Amino acid sequence: MPNQAILRKQLVSLLSSKEAHADFEAAIKDLPASLRGQTPKGAEHSPWELLEHLRIAQWDILEFSVNPKHKSPDWPEGYWPETQAPASEAEWDRSVTSFREDLKRMCDLVTAEATDLFAKIPHGEGQTILREALLTADHNAYHLGEMVLLRRLLGAWH
Repeated sequence: MPNQAILRKQLVSLLSSKEAHADFEAAIKDLPASLRGQTPKGAEHSPWELLEHLRIAQWDILEFSVNPKHKSPDWPEGYWPETQAPASEAEWDRSVTSFREDLKRMCDLVTAEATDLFAKIPHGEGQTILREALLTADHNAYHLGEMVLLRRLLGAWH
């Protein structure tokens, strides 16, 4: 179906591009390690907390989409890190890498011809892969906007 191919391409673009807002790469690029655990005045979270929340939520949506045995973390505490700052630069890097890998997995799921975007996920409650991809894009866009705002408040945005 030509329409499905167009839809798949547009979903991947929505998930990974910067058409309407900063993408993940722009939002984290060159953020000084010294600011990753800082919560600016008036803000609720640090960049580290947002990065981890983005990673955990995206992972949860993806795993729900493909794994009938997946158990989501407890809400809300399971979707946020226990610390305000990463323990090390390596921990930050692992979170960034994991986010990128899961985003690629979601894009791969969306583009796989074997994936019926409109079929109900058998272990769900009416959700479809289309819905989960849109949820991922929406959630990521919201929190990437927050990341940009945090960086502005921290004086670390161009």
